[in-house]
Amino acid sequence: MEPCAKCDARPVSDVFTVIAADRAARAGILRTAHGQIETPAFMPVGTKATVKTLAPEELEALGAQIVLGNSYHLHFRPGDELIAELGGLHRFMGWKRPILTDSGGFQVFSLRDTIIAVDDDGVRFRNVYDGAEERFTPELAARIQTNLGSDIAMCLDQVPPPGVPGLELREAVRRTTEWARRQRHADRGEGQLRFAIVQGGTDRELRQRSAEELVELEFDGNAIGGLAIGEDRALMFETTDWLAPLLPADRPRYFMGIGDPEGILEVIGAGVDMFDCVLPTRTARTGSALTWEGRLNLRNARFARDPEPLEESCDCPACRTFSRAYIRHLVNQDELLGHRLLSLHNLRFVLELTRGARQAIVSGAFASYKRDALARLGTRTWDP
Repeated sequence: MEPCAKCDARPVSDVFTVIAADRAARAGILRTAHGQIETPAFMPVGTKATVKTLAPEELEALGAQIVLGNSYHLHFRPGDELIAELGGLHRFMGWKRPILTDSGGFQVFSLRDTIIAVDDDGVRFRNVYDGAEERFTPELAARIQTNLGSDIAMCLDQVPPPGVPGLELREAVRRTTEWARRQRHADRGEGQLRFAIVQGGTDRELRQRSAEELVELEFDGNAIGGLAIGEDRALMFETTDWLAPLLPADRPRYFMGIGDPEGILEVIGAGVDMFDCVLPTRTARTGSALTWEGRLNLRNARFARDPEPLEESCDCPACRTFSRAYIRHLVNQDELLGHRLLSLHNLRFVLELTRGARQAIVSGAFASYKRDALARLGTRTWDP
């Protein structure tokens, strides 16, 4: 794809190139050991080396360029050393394109009842499988992800919940920087990129401090963590708007954990390049479809005789072949095919929304694309 003629500055590096910009929104190319990723990019979540109910070739056909794997769960089941023995995560799960793995930090800190202690060395906790006491350190997070062989490995960070006292938030920022510094110098897999994670809640001073300290360490990319975890949504977007430009323009920016249409468009508009969320597949498992009409609950009786596809304009396997009435029948009978069809559709919807945003950025029309998309979704029919 050719660079946008309207762009004056297009940061270029061996890893990431911005080919077009429309105000803060960027379209780029991220280069990894398993291929290029056109950004903005949504990453389907494959927590346990699978995006639930879907095969790798189906994901690729939907337009997925990269998937996310969960270091916490894969470390304990089946074990990262076993995966390494079997040729790495790509071969293990049959996915040939890029993979990003998180560090396990979010899982540890979101499962707060399992935490025993946090100190400067790492975090002690009881794992969710057998309750055994475990410790995660930056060095272990690096080793796990090296064994997995992911293309992008995340640094271990401390994720404080919303509303924690200022002293606790400040300690989490300090510790996240120190852990990142240690992981920065740890061994990594061949060709593996490593991203730092900015923390600080919605506190402007602490976020700026976290960003400045991590940028100095010159990671391959930088992530915005510790948002979309229960804080005020408007404040989350406001924080992202001023935080994203503090991260290097020549490195990819990753917002961790957002996947609803409004959220995707807002973070893209702030200059974010990558994002992930379980929302499309989790919503599918509740029997709901993401559409331009908003979220459709297929359990609703109004769909019992509806012969229309989930979305007339959608080309996913569910919409090409089946009616809303049929998918409702599957959902109400707890048939796995219903979950599969809704997962295929929901991921296609989110991936196409993101692809459309990229095209709009390249053509210099992102503001109108975002405005029109949000108008079509409607505030009363979409519940993120």
